Amino acid sequence: MHNKELYEQSKYYKKLIDVVKKYKEVILFGPTNAKEELFNELAADIRFEDVKIQVKQTDKMTARQQHAFVIDFFTNK
Repeated sequence: MHNKELYEQSKYYKKLIDVVKKYKEVILFGPTNAKEELFNELAADIRFEDVKIQVKQTDKMTARQQHAFVIDFFTNK
């Protein structure tokens, strides 16, 4: 069961990596440790050495709050 969960998580991270590779700057945020795990995957991949990736701990947010957080983050840079 544990191996299946790890496999599914790995597949999910690969999908996210395919999306992230289109950007030069990325913010990973949320209440769990998944953002750090994804960050480690990205940091280990040479394709992302020129991508600025930041990780922020946040509380659980609604979709609207997430949208506002991202807009605020990139607007105030």
